[in-house]
Amino acid sequence: MMRKKAILFLILALVLLLTGCWNRRELNELAIAVGMGIDKQGDQFRVSLQVVDPGKASAKKGAGGGAPATLYTEEADTIFEAIRKITTISPRRMYFSHLRICVIGESMATEGMAKALDLLSRYHQFRTDFYIVVSKSTSAEDTLKIMTPLDPIPANDLFSSLETSQKNWSPTTTVTLDELVSALTSEGMQPVLTGLRIVGNKEMGETSGNVQEIAPSARLQYSGLAVFRKDRLIGWLNETESRGYNFILGKVQSSVGFVACPGGGKVVSEIIRTQTAIKGSVYRGEPQINIKMQVEANVGEVECTDLDLTQVGTIYDLENKEEEKIEEIMKTAVRKAQKSYKADIFGFGEAIHRADPRTWKSIKKNWDHEYFTELPVHIKVDFKIRRLGTIGSSFLNDIKE
Repeated sequence: MMRKKAILFLILALVLLLTGCWNRRELNELAIAVGMGIDKQGDQFRVSLQVVDPGKASAKKGAGGGAPATLYTEEADTIFEAIRKITTISPRRMYFSHLRICVIGESMATEGMAKALDLLSRYHQFRTDFYIVVSKSTSAEDTLKIMTPLDPIPANDLFSSLETSQKNWSPTTTVTLDELVSALTSEGMQPVLTGLRIVGNKEMGETSGNVQEIAPSARLQYSGLAVFRKDRLIGWLNETESRGYNFILGKVQSSVGFVACPGGGKVVSEIIRTQTAIKGSVYRGEPQINIKMQVEANVGEVECTDLDLTQVGTIYDLENKEEEKIEEIMKTAVRKAQKSYKADIFGFGEAIHRADPRTWKSIKKNWDHEYFTELPVHIKVDFKIRRLGTIGSSFLNDIKE
């Protein structure tokens, strides 16, 4: 009898632990947001949400059934209020767990984006695996209106394009919410985000005709890196400076560059591997930074008619030229950050902190405006050519005038 009571008690206890589906929400009750844009309109926030239309996005419906996503936009005193206000025009409540891209409007980034980030990091529906970018010379809302050809859902296109660009080029960088918050709260590093702009006819890009032509009227393009001081946008790095930034931080997985030949033409190299080490030190009370970078590359293209790649001396000369060029690109980024923006976007302060915590404690308050601007940065690049491709010397040597 006691055994039966014990079993019954155990069953009742387990039943109490089962939550069941008390808070379930059916798929047809949710609006799945994949893209989010936040702009500032006067004292109010303008929030734009790109929502997937499951029926039109499915492969069975094809591309002729209308836009696979729709955009909802509302304004309010706070971002959370604007999101809930969208329910006045949307038949479904917004669901953010599948968010792919968040675009911060340039106007809002200039004033400060911390308020937006607080919501993104606090609200339980937001994961931390989406990318954050800044609209450049346009609003975040407008970037989410442009229809994209290869991926019918623009937010997915932006997510994949940014990943591909970072892995195969080098003037862009992927930044997730966790990484951005970490940079904002760091005492020795300022945040950097990739810029996003509209190229072409914006009005035509918002129509279905934009994806029905072989050459779309408008495209979304990642362009340069946005430099912040804490949460405020203070300027932009151009393409060369953005490459230098990524070289310094060791974010270059693959890229392409060239050096000039003595007799004219270019030798193009494909970078296949990089490794960067940043070390801080304090010498006689003055901080300094040493950067060592190892680069491995393959020869990708040869335009020179007087270059013999089968000679060891030729390879050695090309490696030296590549080292000098990459070092100069990295120095260009450092000079821009030191002289123009006075913002340590490289994390040099963190390197000094690791090397000498006592010295860092005494200089961290004046780091960006005083010490960083005059910080000696020593850069050494070791460039190695691994392969010449499927041929040795170019057939251009055999072409006679």
